Amino acid sequence: MSTHARRERLLLADLLESAGPEAPTLCDGWRTRDLAAHVVVRERRADAVGGMLVKALQPRLERVQGEFAAKPYEELIQLIRTGPPRMSPFTLKQVDEAANTVEFFLHGEDVRRAQPDWTPREIDPVFADALWKRLETTARLYGRRSPVGLVLRRPDGQVAVARKGTPVVTVTGEPSELLVFVSGRQDAARVEVEGDEKNIERVRGARLGMEL
Repeated sequence: MSTHARRERLLLADLLESAGPEAPTLCDGWRTRDLAAHVVVRERRADAVGGMLVKALQPRLERVQGEFAAKPYEELIQLIRTGPPRMSPFTLKQVDEAANTVEFFLHGEDVRRAQPDWTPREIDPVFADALWKRLETTARLYGRRSPVGLVLRRPDGQVAVARKGTPVVTVTGEPSELLVFVSGRQDAARVEVEGDEKNIERVRGARLGMEL
């Protein structure tokens, strides 16, 4: 049975393949080759991924990722499509869905929205609801570095609090766009932002997201 994570994996692989190895992405300093290497290392090199969480381990992660980035681009794309090795926890459907649905969606947007002629992807209602559920449970992780209170709102009025406090900035948009915004890609998100202009600028310039 297809899952959201499986679909997003294949869409990401297609986007990376179509863009080629040297296309820009929304990830600072990364071309598509670097992004593809990141995805592969995250799933296949448990000995190195600690660098995504612990700064002291970042040099090893960067070295391993550089080694993968040097591989033939077509090989990286195939490794993404194939998925994690047999004994990886990512092979479990529940783990894959929880860990990879948003990860692959956002990296797909990193490729799509870095192109000068990009157009928004049409998100079906079922997937939109799935993204919203993820956002509801992780909003405070994404918004913990917001300099002011931060509220996320769907067009239908549902809200998730990313950061408690006052003053408050409210960001309204579809779940996919809200995820792009709170993951540190504020300038690429198609949302409406309400609040004091100075506070809006502070939120737009903040280092939102789950990265170190």
